[in-house]
Amino acid sequence: MKGRTFLVTGVAGFIGSNLAERLVADGNRVVGVDNLSYGLLEQVPDRVEFHRGDIRDTATYRWYEGSDVVFHLAAKNCIADCQSDPVDTFDINVHGTAHVFEASRRARARKVVYAESSALYEGTETLPSPETNTRPLSFYALSKEAGRLVAKGYERFANLATTGLRYFCVYGPRQDYRRSIPPLMSAFIIKLLRGERPVIYGTGAKRRDFIFVDDVNDFHLLCAFDQRTDGRTYNVGSGVNYSVREIFDQIAALLGSRLHPRYEADLPGEAEQTLADIALARSLGWEPRIDLMTGLTRSVAYLREYVLPGMTILSDAR
Repeated sequence: MKGRTFLVTGVAGFIGSNLAERLVADGNRVVGVDNLSYGLLEQVPDRVEFHRGDIRDTATYRWYEGSDVVFHLAAKNCIADCQSDPVDTFDINVHGTAHVFEASRRARARKVVYAESSALYEGTETLPSPETNTRPLSFYALSKEAGRLVAKGYERFANLATTGLRYFCVYGPRQDYRRSIPPLMSAFIIKLLRGERPVIYGTGAKRRDFIFVDDVNDFHLLCAFDQRTDGRTYNVGSGVNYSVREIFDQIAALLGSRLHPRYEADLPGEAEQTLADIALARSLGWEPRIDLMTGLTRSVAYLREYVLPGMTILSDAR
């Protein structure tokens, strides 16, 4: 895949910046849109044509012109923040998604590959969870379900091809450690590297399906032009899950740390387990390639080199 034009919303975020880097490395033109409310400008690859703007603003529509495929990754996605402000959550994740599809339609893009979420399985007891068995509970999950319906409307009435991706727990370089409750991997690694005790919410028995960001982007590229994926929704996970405590123990062993975690009250609105049924994705020839220890090692290397030095400076300044 080379010489195409892609637009990526949320390009300064975790998955978006990694995807943009992959696309430009392959010789494509990449246009990025982000309002930097969650993303970091320094994460946007140099060769991306970056535009700072909000996906809900019709002034952004002109940036979609010439796009072959749009990757819609911008979202409000911290479950705790979404629960505390459902109005903003629906405004960004539903209203914003409608704008992305409308801009893509007007630009005559062939396809939109958009982010759904494994949160749609919050209330299901079927494990591993197939794409057909959803039960969203939280405001975040409900906003993603509404966004999916927006996509289906544009597919039906605007002849716009769409593919929905339900990411499970994606981890790797550039993961957003600045959230009010940071993602598990980054939170544990940063705390242990700083000689501090990480927090486990609840007992540590909750189990999660973790998938490395490079494997996710392999699937993004497959979906971009493979017509078998048009109109479909896919789970993007590893098909294996680990408990929170198991992840802590793996990271502590990798770093040679003897620190013990602190336990705090459980977080509301979270599933006890997530586990992806990835048979549908595998039927396309895709397979997760990065095992947990390799992914953790790469995550540690990134945080050591790019994150910890800056955090030390900030700490010293205070």
